[in-house]
Amino acid sequence: MKRVLIANRGEIALRIIRACRKLQLETVAVYSQADDNCAHIWAADRAVRIGAAPAGKSYLDQQAILQAALSTECDAVHPGYGFLSERAEFAAKCEAEKITFIGPSAEAIAMMGDKAEARRTAKRFGVPLVPGSEGAFTDVKEATKAAESIGYPILLKALAGGGGRGMRVALDAASFAGLFQQASSEALAAFGDGSIYLERFVAKVRHIEVQVFGDKHGRAVHLWERDCSVQRRHQKLIEEGPSPVLDASTRRAICNAAVELTAGIGYVGAGTVEFIYDAGTKQFFFIEMNTRIQVEHPVTEMLTGVDLVVEQLRVAAGERLSFPKGGVKSEGHAIELRINAEDPSRGFAPAPGTLAKWEPPRMRDVRFDSHVYRGYSVPSYYDSLLGKLITYGKDRKEAIARSILALDSFRAEGIATTLSFHRQVLTHPDFLDASVHTRWVETEFANG
Repeated sequence: MKRVLIANRGEIALRIIRACRKLQLETVAVYSQADDNCAHIWAADRAVRIGAAPAGKSYLDQQAILQAALSTECDAVHPGYGFLSERAEFAAKCEAEKITFIGPSAEAIAMMGDKAEARRTAKRFGVPLVPGSEGAFTDVKEATKAAESIGYPILLKALAGGGGRGMRVALDAASFAGLFQQASSEALAAFGDGSIYLERFVAKVRHIEVQVFGDKHGRAVHLWERDCSVQRRHQKLIEEGPSPVLDASTRRAICNAAVELTAGIGYVGAGTVEFIYDAGTKQFFFIEMNTRIQVEHPVTEMLTGVDLVVEQLRVAAGERLSFPKGGVKSEGHAIELRINAEDPSRGFAPAPGTLAKWEPPRMRDVRFDSHVYRGYSVPSYYDSLLGKLITYGKDRKEAIARSILALDSFRAEGIATTLSFHRQVLTHPDFLDASVHTRWVETEFANG
């Protein structure tokens, strides 16, 4: 592997470029018409414009990206997260062109991307499951029958995607049909597939994900867990590690279950196995596997000292995992805050525009991953993420205190951001005593 095309934009594109430099790999960036001012195109060795501003005409255009890789003689493609990172057909096309796809095989992506198949696979390896449908539905009548057998409340989930799109909660039979149509239409628009999978909805749960890695030599390991329970409409806002609600035995059990699944399917590369956790019963249930690097991977990097993106590149090149046989140690506590161009006072409405002032904190044990700068014009076409503020402490109390200090020294003007929202959450009694859950922002914080 000598030259890597980065099929993404923004902060993750810059993150991949840094990792490539560590391994002395050349980089080629791609960009849309709206990203002429984006830092990743200057940081890479070369840059290729691939299309118009809408993602469907640029970052989701598989043929344009493949053509860019071939024309610049790249022998690998790193998809980052989002866009084409979990498209099995794109991984297969790269393979057909003899271009290394830096991620798992197309077969593994397809298996875990199909939520019904992922459940069947998890069950085969003894991973606990939430009650749900055996397959997915496009017909509301068939879905209604399945919902009745599962029992309300029901969580409707898009079969082909994630990130909260195509997802609804039906509390009873009266609301099910309408919500099913909404979820199916949204899934069709977002992922090109309106199929909906059904799952028993469990209220007031934590979201726990385990970072896993596999190599081409049959080894699979975990790098401990992250707690992503502060969410809004199924979109993660704050992530931390280790989880403040897991005891030692539950932590071992959930990490071991993740490794069993990873090893069982012969998974190669970085991934996360996602669970919901009921703190009252100490039960955890598999929900899905993300077959890519996560937005919140810096939490694990801060705790373990491992560069996960470098490890992705090494594994994709055929090398063995670099982790010691006894496993990777995790020390201290880390918190990641997603700083978005959104207005919390207006229901988190997107806030594109120009950053008149942008002065991130510069402090010990504080990391800031971002692609923006003063004068940067935030486009309206893509995700609203401006950057990720990651802090480290010897324990959770110190990490929270350091996060608050970092927020207090952060200066951003010109557009609305979520900086004030994060400070309010970090000082809230529910967050401090770790009693939040995945619907807490909407049901309790927003109303209080």
